[in-house]
This record gives sequence, structure tokens and C-alpha cells, in this order.
Amino acid sequence: MSEISAACRTLLESGQWFRHLPPALRDALLGDARILQLEPGQRLFCRGDPPCGLYAVLEGMMRVGAVSRDGKEALLTLVEPPYWFGEISLFDRQPRTHDAYAEGAVRLLHVAQADLLALLVREPGYWRDFALLMSQKLRLAFIALEEICLLPAAPRLARRLLMMAEGYGETGARRVLHLAQEQLALMLGLSRQTTNQILKELEARGALRLTYGEIEISDLGILRQAAGVI
Repeated sequence: MSEISAACRTLLESGQWFRHLPPALRDALLGDARILQLEPGQRLFCRGDPPCGLYAVLEGMMRVGAVSRDGKEALLTLVEPPYWFGEISLFDRQPRTHDAYAEGAVRLLHVAQADLLALLVREPGYWRDFALLMSQKLRLAFIALEEICLLPAAPRLARRLLMMAEGYGETGARRVLHLAQEQLALMLGLSRQTTNQILKELEARGALRLTYGEIEISDLGILRQAAGVI
């Protein structure tokens, strides 16, 4: 485990999932892990690629989505530290469902598929811990689908910002979201013009402040009102 520093472990333990794992499982994951460095725009895997294990973001941001044959992009999420991803293929051993690219320079922790499966053969009780990681993602996906079907654009956008500001329930609250308006528009299936208009209205209400490539949350109470959750 010499490659994995104490600072790396501390970062990972700031996330709910890793922090609540059995200590022996935390040690096993870090013992099998290696560090990967990705350049801006570098591909980690594409839809249809074979399973390659589990990843955690240590620095930077991963872009997960898909591009249609006519070039239209669907951006599902931006994965930031200390989130883990890639667990679906651990369960079904099927090809990757989406593309994952580095958004800027990225540093990742990687646990290979073979090492994970060997660990789970030795300790089958750990399947539940990985299922909890996947179930959290599934819960968020259901919420997002419901909001797309039922909510107008403005409260849907406010709810997504609120979820991000609250760390999707995985990390603590944060005030600054490293998120460009174009990225937010892609995540919500909205036009850039509509997204900009809604953000300007939220800024005028005092909910947030827009800067280049970032959205600073100024007042969570106003943002919750805009999201319709209070």
C-alpha cells in the first residue's frame, strides 16, 4: 500500500460510502489499488468496453455520458473527489454503459476488476457494501428521472444545484460548484440559453453568484425555495 498516501486515505474517508466500510474492506481496497494520472480529455473507458474495475476520483473531475452518432451529447454526471464510480460492471460483468473522460487533469485511484472479484470470493459478505454504492446511484437516477418528467425547467435546475451543493448526500455541503453553464445545460437536457436565463434569475434573487466556470451558492434557503423543497 506504499503508493497510497495517508492524505489519499483521508480524502477518501471524507466520503460517506468509504468511511462506513468495514475497516478490513477499506484496507483491502487500498492495498489492491494503484494511482492513475489522466491528461485533459483523455479517455478512461467508452461504452462497450469490457469491465475494468472500480475508480475513485482524487483530483480533478471525470465527465460521464454518451455521444450519439450525430454528435449530440448526453452528460450524465461530473464525478469529483472523493466519489467512486464504475461499480455497475462489477455486478453484471457486462460492458461499460457510458463514456468516461477526464475533464482537465485528473488523478484517480483504480482497483482492478480481477482484484475485486478475488476479494469478493474470499469475503462474499462484502457484496452488500458494493451494492450500497450502486443503490445510492440508482436512487439519484430515479430522482432525476422523476424531475425530468414532472418539473418545469427552473425548479429542476434549482434542485440539481441544491443536490450538488449538498454533495449528493455523499460529502458535506459546499458553496462553490466547479460547473460551467454548458455542462449544467447538458446534464439537465436544457438549452444553454434557457440555463443562462434561469441562472441569471437565481442570481438576481440572491441565491447564487456566477463566475467563469463556477457557480457560488450564496443562500441555500433561497435556492431551496426556488427548488420547491421548503
